[in-house]
Amino acid sequence: MIHGYGGDARWQFLYQVGSLSQNFNLYVPDLLFFGKSYSKRSDRTDVFQARSLVEGLKRLGVDRFSVYSISYGGFVAYRMAEICAEEVEKVVIVSSGLGSSDEQIEEQIKKVGRDPEEILLPKHPKDLRLLVNLSVYKTKPLRWLPDFFLQEFIDVMVNIRRKEKLELLENLLAEKADTNLPILTQETLLIWGDQDNVFPVNLAYKLQRHLGPKSKVKIIKDMGHAANIESPGAVNALITSFVLGFEDGVGRVIIAANLHISINYEKEMQERSGMEWSLNMGLGE
Repeated sequence: MIHGYGGDARWQFLYQVGSLSQNFNLYVPDLLFFGKSYSKRSDRTDVFQARSLVEGLKRLGVDRFSVYSISYGGFVAYRMAEICAEEVEKVVIVSSGLGSSDEQIEEQIKKVGRDPEEILLPKHPKDLRLLVNLSVYKTKPLRWLPDFFLQEFIDVMVNIRRKEKLELLENLLAEKADTNLPILTQETLLIWGDQDNVFPVNLAYKLQRHLGPKSKVKIIKDMGHAANIESPGAVNALITSFVLGFEDGVGRVIIAANLHISINYEKEMQERSGMEWSLNMGLGE
């Protein structure tokens, strides 16, 4: 499970781990420079993020896995599938900017009317409110939260290793659209909200056309960019049926897998799911 900008893995996957853990062994790392993950190297590319995750999984003895990703995490997941064509079985990408042209990126930035840095790496509560309002469609989750609470969130989730996060963003924006984006060999599911104001839904169909017959698009109606927060049940159902091969989502499946749980969730999550969390992934070097 690979998160995007706007927080670490614990925050972004809060409403999904309990359900998905009923059918899967989950590895939920923080990407480099998010949470407690870091690197001494100067590489800030999505390829380096992907190689770091692959190396981390190898150290844990994981040799076959599927990948679920959201937003920025989609770039990383795509590179993982490209690099490890044999190890990665299936790919799920939710609301990502993969395949966007330079013109589409510029048009979207103009539509939002703000520097992407100010939105994705907010300094002030008003910036965080804008990020959340862009990401959700049906609800206004920050409406009643005071600014001091939001500032504390920014200090904990954004300002730690802020310089490195900014370098990641600058690298991503500086890269020209990849006109030679490889066609993945894995079956790929693209999940999008039809009201996504960050990466419009037409990008899902563009990416599907590029990937060809091994890919499919599932659209969640009346849903924005943060489908993992607004509609985790629908996303979980789509992921489960796709990865297990039950496209209609019907039937109860019991699977025996050769993976071990590796996750650094707090005790609260342990109590929620009844599972034992262990093995901090340790992407420090």
